[in-house]
Amino acid sequence: MNNKLLDICEFTGKGFQPLVYFGTWRVAVLNYIEELHPAKIDKLERHPETDEVFVLTHGQGILFLGDGEPQVANLYPQVMEEGKIYNVKPSTWHTIVLSRDASVLIVENGDTSEDNSEYVSLTMEHRRFILSIAHSEQAGEWGK
Repeated sequence: MNNKLLDICEFTGKGFQPLVYFGTWRVAVLNYIEELHPAKIDKLERHPETDEVFVLTHGQGILFLGDGEPQVANLYPQVMEEGKIYNVKPSTWHTIVLSRDASVLIVENGDTSEDNSEYVSLTMEHRRFILSIAHSEQAGEWGK
């Protein structure tokens, strides 16, 4: 195919990889890495300047959203379904856990980075909550 008409992109490695940039936005793929295992989640992030769209393309995933200022007061789990669009609003605390076979498409501002994002550590209670939800929703997928 003529690349003036169409770009075809894929990423099969581990972790996060931006694939398409246009104007002010980018499309990336996030594949499972150990840091996304429920037992490894120890912080949330937020992006004051951008929404962040997640689309589960395969596997299993749970978005965890938090409220509270400056610390997270409550966590809200959202079990993801393949093909649905999950738009995390600006300044919303969030993290994601993925099964080992999972892949997520992410659309966000092209300049989203650690420099314009905020991070907060989770309490042990929040970490236990993430583990309990992950285990109850996806028994067997997370532990091995």
